[in-house]
Amino acid sequence: MSTLQTYVNADLEDDEINEESAPPKHIFMDIIVDRGQEPLRIDKFLHDRMANATRNKIQQAIDDECVLVNDKLVKANYKVKPGDHVVTYTFREPESTEIIPENIPIDVVYEDDDVMVINKPYNMVVHPGHGNYTGTVVNAVSYYLQQQNPDKPQLPRVGLVHRIDKDTTGLLLIAKTEAAMVHLSAQFKDHTVSRLYNALVWGDVEENEGTVDTYIGRHLRLRKIFDVYEEGDAGKHAITHYRVLERFNYVTLVECKLETGRTHQIRVHMKHIGHTLFNDATYGGDRVLKGTVFSKYKSFVDNCFAILPRMALHARTIGFTHPTTGKRIELESPLPDNFEAVLERWRIYCKAKNL
Repeated sequence: MSTLQTYVNADLEDDEINEESAPPKHIFMDIIVDRGQEPLRIDKFLHDRMANATRNKIQQAIDDECVLVNDKLVKANYKVKPGDHVVTYTFREPESTEIIPENIPIDVVYEDDDVMVINKPYNMVVHPGHGNYTGTVVNAVSYYLQQQNPDKPQLPRVGLVHRIDKDTTGLLLIAKTEAAMVHLSAQFKDHTVSRLYNALVWGDVEENEGTVDTYIGRHLRLRKIFDVYEEGDAGKHAITHYRVLERFNYVTLVECKLETGRTHQIRVHMKHIGHTLFNDATYGGDRVLKGTVFSKYKSFVDNCFAILPRMALHARTIGFTHPTTGKRIELESPLPDNFEAVLERWRIYCKAKNL
């Protein structure tokens, strides 16, 4: 995963570039291309990472010398490779360029000198970005690590080797050293990090277990969501294995094992096979998709939505090889209370209706 070094509030698509007035440039994005990146045109590479930027706007930014790779200007057809240092600039004045440590409680499941694993709560963004400069995991962890070394003038670096969505709860692995980040990133690339998620999905999943093997990329029109594509430039290879844990006739509790780690992977894959995540507003799961037309049933579902006011997805386990000791570490996080409460509601409902 790319290492974010600078966070700036800017929108490349809306920037007005005027060469005659020559306004100062500000860093918009600063990343190191991950080790698993296949050769890809720089305009396509940036397009995949900027939700609100069109391909034409990115190509215009390249022409306006607002994109550097390894401190050199490039053309739109330059193909990025692992280790490339990509910096994009904007002419808009940034609102914030630094990580602000914040005293936000975090649930540390495991920690040593090299790594830490936290149990991320609902409604918490992992890292600062456009519109989310405070209240993130990175802000919280920066404060937590700073308290461990209060005499150190420099802020500790937070190594994000993977991410989970804002509304997903569960285990998040963080590297505390550069060496640990390199080691853990290689494990993700080699698919040796094991991750199991619990998801409540709409519908009665037909098979007890299965695999979804597709390509995932940004939706062609709706840039904040993702879609399934045929093999090609439009998407990246994504594999999800699933297994049914419990059936409730109209919804199903499944366990998902990630072989790859694409953005929104489980959400997109489950929707693709006809089983949108329960209460996933982004992908249409926040309304009745399966069940009866009776008003009492709708009230029951709405009550479940109120109890669990976010998509029903939880990162339950993570397993990795410790970057220093070489020992295998396996960790588990129980389902949040409100997730369990909704499952119990469905159990009671099914029993009452003899489903």
